[in-house]
Amino acid sequence: MFRTALRNVLAHKARLLMTVLAVMLGVAFVSGTLVFTDTFGSAYKNKSAKSFDHVSVAITPEGDADDSDTKRPPLTDGLLAEARKLPGAESALGSVSGFTALADKDGKLVGGEWGTTGANFFPGKDGKDPRYDFTDGAAPKSARDIALDSRTADRTGYKVGDTVRYSTDGPVRTAKVTGIFDTDDGSVVAGGSLVVFDNDTAREALGKKNMSYDEIDVKAAAGTSEGALKAAVEKILPKDAEAETGASLKDEQDRMIEQNTSSMSQVLLIFAGIALFVGIFIIANTFTMLVAQRTKELALMRAVGASRRQVTRSVLIEAFLVGLVAAVAGFALGIGVAVGLEALMNAGGASLPDGPLVIAPATIATALLIGVVVTMLAAWLPGRRAAKIPPVAAMNSVHATPTTRGLVVRNTIGSLIVALGVVMMFMKDNYVKSGGAGVILVGVIVLTPLLSRPFIAAAGPLLKPFGVTGKLARLNSVRNPRRTASTASALMIGLTLITAMTVVAVSMGNAINKMATDSLKADYAVSMANFQPLTPKVHDTLAKLPEVEASSALRTASGKADGSYTDITGVDAKSFGKLVDLDFTSGSLAGLHGRATVIDKELADNQGIKTGDTVPVKFDQDDKTVRLKVVGVYQQNEMINGLFTPTANVTPHLSKVVDQQLLLKMKGGTSDKAEDAVVKALGDNPAIKIQDKDDISNEVGGAINMLLNMLYGLLAMAILVAVLGVINTLAMSVFERKHEIGMLRAIGLDRAKIKQMVRLESVVISLFGAVLGVGLGLFLGWIAGDSIADTVQTYTMQVPVGRIVVFLAIAAVVGVLAAVWPARSAARLNPLQAIKSE
Repeated sequence: MFRTALRNVLAHKARLLMTVLAVMLGVAFVSGTLVFTDTFGSAYKNKSAKSFDHVSVAITPEGDADDSDTKRPPLTDGLLAEARKLPGAESALGSVSGFTALADKDGKLVGGEWGTTGANFFPGKDGKDPRYDFTDGAAPKSARDIALDSRTADRTGYKVGDTVRYSTDGPVRTAKVTGIFDTDDGSVVAGGSLVVFDNDTAREALGKKNMSYDEIDVKAAAGTSEGALKAAVEKILPKDAEAETGASLKDEQDRMIEQNTSSMSQVLLIFAGIALFVGIFIIANTFTMLVAQRTKELALMRAVGASRRQVTRSVLIEAFLVGLVAAVAGFALGIGVAVGLEALMNAGGASLPDGPLVIAPATIATALLIGVVVTMLAAWLPGRRAAKIPPVAAMNSVHATPTTRGLVVRNTIGSLIVALGVVMMFMKDNYVKSGGAGVILVGVIVLTPLLSRPFIAAAGPLLKPFGVTGKLARLNSVRNPRRTASTASALMIGLTLITAMTVVAVSMGNAINKMATDSLKADYAVSMANFQPLTPKVHDTLAKLPEVEASSALRTASGKADGSYTDITGVDAKSFGKLVDLDFTSGSLAGLHGRATVIDKELADNQGIKTGDTVPVKFDQDDKTVRLKVVGVYQQNEMINGLFTPTANVTPHLSKVVDQQLLLKMKGGTSDKAEDAVVKALGDNPAIKIQDKDDISNEVGGAINMLLNMLYGLLAMAILVAVLGVINTLAMSVFERKHEIGMLRAIGLDRAKIKQMVRLESVVISLFGAVLGVGLGLFLGWIAGDSIADTVQTYTMQVPVGRIVVFLAIAAVVGVLAAVWPARSAARLNPLQAIKSE
């Protein structure tokens, strides 16, 4: 049976090519993803490990770094001096870091996507800092100096001696570049930028309370273990501080890298799985037709003693050989995919760390296993179906045709699956509803043979103008419903996902736009580019502009209102009503003065609070409680929610007074002149964003569209595999119908008409899959939107008619292109030889 299978594979090389390509593309995506993430993770680990060379024990405050300074004990110069004197300590350095916006030569923010960081230069006894290896110039020595990492210097063109502009909390500062350095800092390796100040300037500019450090790193002297040094360090630790060894920090860093690369890998593998799933339809189609064309041969094998199991095994061996070839080719292509992904991300500014290509044994095994198993699974059903054909019945016909009983069973099963999905759709739980949508999708795939007949019948009037070729194309499309269904299903799955995601993305963009339009009266919102807080000086500067009619800083603290966590935002009570449009269910902003507040409806409902009640509000920063009278309850949304109160009620409870955002109302509304006045007042600061309502909507919409375009690119592989499926089906169908095509040529149908017939058949099948995909995509988009609408009040489903028309047009183009080779092959058949063929 193995020799027979091998002979069949070699005899049908051309017909199996599309199957090999489909499996190869899916395996290439899987293996490429695994190789890329392994390579990236290994290089990142190796690079990051070097940054711990100077750390034997690290002293850090306990808790989250985002907590206020009062919650985190200061690591002072005194503690640093004690650590330096410990027995077994060779050296100790203090480390600080924080957001630092650097402007390039065009005045734009450097590292807008990855962010820029500022840190301190801490010289040791030799005058060097082990974290930085200076390749040009020298370390900064005063507040007028900075140093830049070499990658940032290359990107911006800055050199030693240049003057640069930067900002850490709002106001623009200038400094001279005194040095360029290389570093193993993880954020720089990942594509960020690093600005280094002298020690005192860094602590002042980055807002370190009492000139303290974020971390103190102690290096062990020769002969002292990390454990012994840690024991000595623990004796001098202040309350609420902790010590960790360099080895444990490195292990934690490795775990974080693995977690990040794993998340990236999972996203890519999902799309590889979709491509493989689509490929299953192609494989099943190919083997179904190959088996049908060898019906007499298989029947003869049965007649001379081969069992059903042996016939099935023969088909599976063929699938194994095809899958193995495809897996090996896919793995080789996957290595190229990994290299391409790295180049693509570097071109996009990611600046991935350098390192050798990592090809793990598990990756090789996974690629081979996936290729072989997917192919064999897809070929099992055609092989089993072939083995069930009685030898005598098979010898009476050239090709086995699908039985009516088989289609009835399939349609019954599909109907039951759809019915189960519909029942699940009526459940209240959103997860069950989502599951029901998935079940309905599976049911529709099973029912595609049944659905193909009415659709293609409906397309009859469109084919009528093409005359005989249109009629033949329609009849050929429904001749084998299973084949038509599996070919169309491959295209349907890709378009279902694309349509669903497009509907959700467009609807979400409109919801955000409506939210901004309905909620804000302000002309401009001012904030830091990386959402860091602003210094109050920014509001003081802008409030004095003659062009500003009303303004308010949003000064936010965290805490509890009547025991429920919420944001507590201080606002200018006199101006706030001119800047926002709150949808009050009770009360208003009229009473927002003194010890008063307005709260969102969700908080009010959860805690049973009504307008007129007095609620205790406890601030996390100082654990103090104030009692505020509720003068209004409003309907919240994603942009405006929480508790609002006059700024004077919030400021005393903040350890550091900062503003999250500013709202501005201009006397003449939005205009280039008004925006230019704000920009100039802030010193052309690249770190500060000035946005009108359209900018806010476009920012969110831009992020959604960028994600959508990435998903389009990833799903393009599934569409490509589907195209291969259409080509494969038509090519096999043409081969199967050689006798018929020869007869058509003999009675007068010329080559152009033969080509037209095959093209129309391809377009009909492609549009059938596209219409099903778009319909299911709209359905899934509606289900997803129903869940989103529960949390985003302004969400309503929007049908992007223009894009859907484009999707259908692309499907028609796919049909035309997919038919080029099969149509050409059909037209080139010799009529006499074709008539004689069986």
